[in-house]
Amino acid sequence: MNDGEIIDLFFERSENAIIELSNKYGPVCMKVAMNILNNNHPDAEECVNDAYLGVWNAIPPQRPKSLLAFVCRIVRNVSINRYKHNSTYKRKGNYDLCIEELEDCIASNHSAEDEIAESQLSSYIDEFLDTLSKVNRMIFVRRFWYMDSYEDISEASGLKENTVRVRLSRTKASLKSFLEKRGVTV
Repeated sequence: MNDGEIIDLFFERSENAIIELSNKYGPVCMKVAMNILNNNHPDAEECVNDAYLGVWNAIPPQRPKSLLAFVCRIVRNVSINRYKHNSTYKRKGNYDLCIEELEDCIASNHSAEDEIAESQLSSYIDEFLDTLSKVNRMIFVRRFWYMDSYEDISEASGLKENTVRVRLSRTKASLKSFLEKRGVTV
């Protein structure tokens, strides 16, 4: 079943919408949740189910252009919230490691004025991603959006793990330079 048909099921309020969504994108959703939650299967499963409820509540009225991106964004947000709750007093996990890797490229913003700058930063990052080759963009997105391990990215790209690390390092340096040229304090 294609995305448009699944979205139509949501608009019809058919329970089959969740079933079809799960059949089509369940494994991707679980992978995103598992990556963020350090392979904690029960929590990941609960986050995915919560995300399905979030999709149910959001469609309608929204009609996403990309159902996969829409559901993954919700899974990611739910999983990050669960991760923060779970790791209040625990050691750092994959999510923290991925975020720390980007810290030298992107400054942390906390004031109200910086909320607006954050939106501009997002636009700059989108612009930067458009300058990357397809492979480098895939590597960057898989690492910092889906929180994939270097090993998983290596398998998906067909590149050696060390090559993935080097490409990410160079991409982060390019991102830092790209942002500095646009006046973003890094």
